[in-house]
Amino acid sequence: MSKTTQSTFMKLFKTDVSKYVEKKGQFNYLSWSFAVQELKRACPNARWGVTKAEDGSPFFKTECGYFVDVWVEVDGVSLSQIHPVLDNRNNAIEKPNAFQINTSLQRALAKAIALHGLGLYIYAGEDLPEPDALTDGEANKLYDTAKPLGKELVNDLKKKVASMEINANNYEACIEKVQNMQKDKKQGGK
Repeated sequence: MSKTTQSTFMKLFKTDVSKYVEKKGQFNYLSWSFAVQELKRACPNARWGVTKAEDGSPFFKTECGYFVDVWVEVDGVSLSQIHPVLDNRNNAIEKPNAFQINTSLQRALAKAIALHGLGLYIYAGEDLPEPDALTDGEANKLYDTAKPLGKELVNDLKKKVASMEINANNYEACIEKVQNMQKDKKQGGK
């Protein structure tokens, strides 16, 4: 039975990494460095490694090409990604050099992280994960925080909550912005 909790997977899956997505040709990629950054932010004990061939090489040579195998462990569950060594057009490379093998290792790392949820939607062809709506308590806290700034702002916030423009993914930033608006108003009034 898997030790990875549904909440860990969903927490990673709902993490919006779209600002880190790069487009190369017709494919979207999440750079391995951003994947690692966001994984370690959410799961500081996560770890990863490379499965090596019997001779100690970080790749496997088969009749159909070269492959790498990278594993990522989150919450005690290890998932691996076997990835072919490809060029920038996603064609197999007959005789890869060290740089091409390393590039494939990094691609496999990003995809192995995605198996745990982070950025998985990128590989499914979706643009963004569906954010959670605010709870009634969160919405009311936002409105109460904004009340001293005027009814117009509160009504604007209500529209944005209703349309999901303000949602669980950006709630904390919205609260902080409203609090900063209050501070600016107080400083301007002195």
